[in-house]
Amino acid sequence: MRPGIEVRSLRPDDMESLVELCLTARRETWAGPQVCSADAATVGGQLGTLMGLPGGTVLVARCDGDVVGMLLARVVGPNPFTDQTNLAVEAVYVHPHHRRKGVGHALMLVAVELAIVAGAEQVFTSPIPGARGMQRFLVRLGFVPAAAHRVIATATLHRRLTADAQARTGTRPVDELIARRRQSRGDAAPGDQDVRRGSITRHVSRAVHTRRALESSTTIS
Repeated sequence: MRPGIEVRSLRPDDMESLVELCLTARRETWAGPQVCSADAATVGGQLGTLMGLPGGTVLVARCDGDVVGMLLARVVGPNPFTDQTNLAVEAVYVHPHHRRKGVGHALMLVAVELAIVAGAEQVFTSPIPGARGMQRFLVRLGFVPAAAHRVIATATLHRRLTADAQARTGTRPVDELIARRRQSRGDAAPGDQDVRRGSITRHVSRAVHTRRALESSTTIS
């Protein structure tokens, strides 16, 4: 991945650029209406709503001051139908001028770090019809079909994304991260969102420095 890529949680000063990136994604695909509204104000409001939902996450990748990639996700469960917690990745998109430079992998690595912190056992995603680049990207990462979605175990995805980075930089193995997550969950009261969000913020910063330098080509999912 080229130097200078920063992945972080959405901040207010990112919103205008992120909305424009969403509209770029909408124009790129024949299924544009399935991606987002054509109205910038509506898209901004929806992104703000996602950030406010319990477990909602919006990540942006920045390069030279510009927002060049995004990932939208939610931590879901447990619920009356399952006792599992999972991460649902709703969209991954990289601007056409910044593809094949590792931006997609950097976004996914930060997302899987968040999944580990949240105790998510699996990562789900659902590419829109015709998103061939996204389908290839997910297959390379090891996602397998699951009804209309694709899914992979969180620990497996983390190992795939960090294998090279661990060899070069000595980053912590996934077992230690999981142990730290379990310890954190034991210390914090159930439902303590402030503690969880603080932990997530720290892991976002850490994951940015351990992202894998591997080519990617992503599209909206």
